[in-house]
Amino acid sequence: MTEQLLKVTMKKTFALTHPKIKTPRLVDSIKHEAKKYLKRERNKALPQGVDYWDFDCKYGPVEVDAEEIHVSEINKYIDKAEQQQLPSFYLEILAKPGYRTKKETLWAETQSAEADSDVDDEGRDEEAQP
Repeated sequence: MTEQLLKVTMKKTFALTHPKIKTPRLVDSIKHEAKKYLKRERNKALPQGVDYWDFDCKYGPVEVDAEEIHVSEINKYIDKAEQQQLPSFYLEILAKPGYRTKKETLWAETQSAEADSDVDDEGRDEEAQP
């Protein structure tokens, strides 16, 4: 239940046509709105035990056809909608708690693998040197 309380969503269909506003300005305002939403959600206080805010994003010409995208690809897909001259597109951004994975075990494994290697930086066997 608490997991559902932490999820916040922006679901919106953006129009890329307007009688007075040119399309490049609409695209800029849409990108700004998405960026502003991400910033607002990232600045919210983190719940106990949460490391960061993570985002699930969906994009599509209509809500039914929306597919998952990475948060860093939002601007690319907005530009793609402009290039395809779509009249509108659907964008959904879901904020959810994110948890970091420990990299210490991976780091320790790589360090032990390097220590086991008997080859110097130039690719020669260290024991074969005079």
